[in-house]
Amino acid sequence: MDGDKIQEDIGKLKPGRFIILDGEACKITNMEKSAPGKHGHAKYRVTAVNLVTGNKKIVVLTGHAKVDVPIIEKKSAQVLSVSGDSAQLMDLETYETVEAEIDKDEIRDPVEAGQQVLYWRIMGKNVIKQIKS
Repeated sequence: MDGDKIQEDIGKLKPGRFIILDGEACKITNMEKSAPGKHGHAKYRVTAVNLVTGNKKIVVLTGHAKVDVPIIEKKSAQVLSVSGDSAQLMDLETYETVEAEIDKDEIRDPVEAGQQVLYWRIMGKNVIKQIKS
């Protein structure tokens, strides 16, 4: 197991938490639990949205399944420059320079140099989630 994720029982998760599906970090939007059958296990139907692309995924998992949960770091930074859908940021704690994608679903206003932003480090990817005012 690497430092980007941990394992957790599917039954402990709920909407609003995060999960890794098909190698991508996703936010759970809905979970439905079906009762166990005569000889079967309970099943969970999980609906989740990819944190980077915004694509919706639906999976069915058994009630005793262990799933990967991403470790998400939330950090503050200052925008140095913007190029298309990505920006170059300077982390306000470590002063390192990083590249980050701009989350078009979360951010409606244009990202501009000099602004302070909140970005998430998700499984080695940096994504700008909010412009600080």
